[in-house]
Amino acid sequence: MAERRARPTPPPAKKHGWRRMARPPASPPTKTPKGSDGPRDAEPTPGSREATARANTDTVVQAALYRDGVRVATPTSLADTFRELRDQPDGMAWIGLARPTESELLSLAAEFDLHELAVEDAMEAHQRPKLERYGETLFVVLRAARYLDAPEEVDFGELHVFVGPDFVITVRHGAAPDLSAVRRRMEDSPDLLKLGPEAVLYAILDAVVDGYAPVVSGVQNDIDEIETEVFRGDPEVSRRIYELSREMVEFQRATRPLVGMLHALMAGFAKYGTDEELQRYLRDVADHVTHTSERVDGFRQALTDILTVNATLVTQQQNAEMRALAEAGFEQNEEIKKISSWAAILFAPTLVGTIYGMNFETMPELKWAAGYPFAILLMAVVCVSLYFIFKRRDWL
Repeated sequence: MAERRARPTPPPAKKHGWRRMARPPASPPTKTPKGSDGPRDAEPTPGSREATARANTDTVVQAALYRDGVRVATPTSLADTFRELRDQPDGMAWIGLARPTESELLSLAAEFDLHELAVEDAMEAHQRPKLERYGETLFVVLRAARYLDAPEEVDFGELHVFVGPDFVITVRHGAAPDLSAVRRRMEDSPDLLKLGPEAVLYAILDAVVDGYAPVVSGVQNDIDEIETEVFRGDPEVSRRIYELSREMVEFQRATRPLVGMLHALMAGFAKYGTDEELQRYLRDVADHVTHTSERVDGFRQALTDILTVNATLVTQQQNAEMRALAEAGFEQNEEIKKISSWAAILFAPTLVGTIYGMNFETMPELKWAAGYPFAILLMAVVCVSLYFIFKRRDWL
């Protein structure tokens, strides 16, 4: 570490303007072997940090050394990267890691004098976007996002960036963003790479922010589809609204802090002597982040309104179904009243006829000459009386 601190800091290169880069298409990174720091010019001893790092070949995506905006070396391990950087004091190392092990991060921390709190955050991941400065090292946490067309959902990744005087270390947790495309575009613009680690940071910020655009477009299409499903009465739409609302909460957590981070960077322009062109493009990135954050806020409010409308429509539909059931029950009750009334009316003559139809010789009035007319009259009087009673009660 003493020798590393003694290495002179290269003078700032002449600043040049650079073109804003569009979001590159996703492509799988090419993984190369990795290593850790160890003896400079000797093979790693068994059990050393360099041997441990070289034994694991899953996390170093790419490591390269640049000088005057041109790649001058492509080390195959972290140990080789450290050695090359020591041998070229005016170079810049760009190391890309994907889900690194604890031993790898500790070796990087020892080599580049990274703060232990920042290293701990990079190990644990699941951090909110933030910007912290530890001496000459800047630690940035970003939340990248990408839209998956097949499941129609948003996938979030986490990116930690260590920016020092002559190095950039990226630690990626997740598939997004595609930093290999950022590296290729930077290497195609040597004037941009001449600006050093600061320009690399701005390029990474630009790629992350540009990656939000397809997500915003995809979410807008989802909301349009949800609105159609709501008014079509799709019973599954409530679940989709809830899931998309959760994704928008995550999206807000990714974009809102980024606005403050970029403004904090802009506040340090004068103090750290940021190139004027980089200042302009950083302000452009900040404008894009602000616009995206506003769109996300609008999406969340729209989803809340859609959920309210859907609840109202569901309630109205349920009320209509209950009203229809009540009307059907009322009509059924009216029919039962009519049937019951006529049954009562018909029961009266049946009762009289049943009594007079019994075959008992000693029955009273059996030999009565007026018995038949009396029975008929009695039946008629009872039936007519019951009819008017039921009619007055609106049963008939």
